[in-house]
This record gives sequence, C-alpha cells and structure tokens, in this order.
Amino acid sequence: MDLATPGRPKRTAFLLSQLGAVASSRFADRTREIGLTPSDAGVIRLLGRAPGLSQRSLADRLGAVPSRVVSLIDSLQDRGLVERVRSSTDRRNYELHLTDAGKRVLRELRGIAEQHEAELLAPLTDEQATQLGALLSQLASGHGLDSDLHRDVGRDGGTGGGRDGGRKA
Repeated sequence: MDLATPGRPKRTAFLLSQLGAVASSRFADRTREIGLTPSDAGVIRLLGRAPGLSQRSLADRLGAVPSRVVSLIDSLQDRGLVERVRSSTDRRNYELHLTDAGKRVLRELRGIAEQHEAELLAPLTDEQATQLGALLSQLASGHGLDSDLHRDVGRDGGTGGGRDGGRKA
C-alpha cells in the first residue's frame, strides 16, 4: 500500500534518518580524534552555553538518568575539563563549570563542528544550505526538539548530550 501524499517526495523521513546517521557517525569520529565521546562534547558545549548548571538540571536537559550524568561529569572532571563548585544559593548542590582546559576544548569543538557542517553541506549552494537550515529548524520546532542538543529519544543508555550531527559547539 502506497501511503505517500500526491505531490510530495517519498522517503523524506528515511533520507533524513540516513543523513542523521552519517552526520552523527562522522561527528563521533571527529570528537574521538580529540579524546572525547559525542556525549562528552555535548556536555562541554552545554556547560559552555549555560555555566553553573547543577547535575540534576544537566540530566533533565539531556533527558538522561542522573547516575549516568554523574559518571560522565566524573570522567570530565578527572580529565580536568569540568569542575564542581558548591552552589552559593543552595549548599546541597554543586554547579558545573568548564575549567580553562575545558574552555580550550570547547573552542576546538567549535572549529570541528564548523568544519563538519561545511563538509556535510558542501553539495549545496549557500542559498540551499540556508533554506535547508530554516526548514529543518521549523521541523525541529514543530516536533518540540531542543535546537541546542541532541536527545537520544527512545534509546537505552545514552545521555543524548553530544550526538549533535554538526550543530555548532
């Protein structure tokens, strides 16, 4: 049975899925080259944009279980990229901040993301790339997606923090 709507291209969702998988895989390869997982990269990017988040708030933003976020932050802290600072407003909580080394990695991630996006969009003209970006933003907004991070909806075990497929760091 053909459920395609007349006048609309078929397999658009499939093509989006394929491109998303390629973009995620290539981004993971790039982050691996600097010793990070995509989840590490996503957390670093998020803390760069929202310094002082608590682990609980970070877990909520990522759609991850708090225990997974604790181990992720422990790993980033052990590598000197993130620090926990006791909250001045609630002594029971810690705020998460990038260290100077974490800020350097964030700058490196921005360059990686820009190169990644340029390579992914290379077959398009500047006008087409702009139009595609606008259409994808409209679709993402229409489906209630956060444009700042990639949540692994429906997957087990991931934090969803870094598989951003090329969103700017």
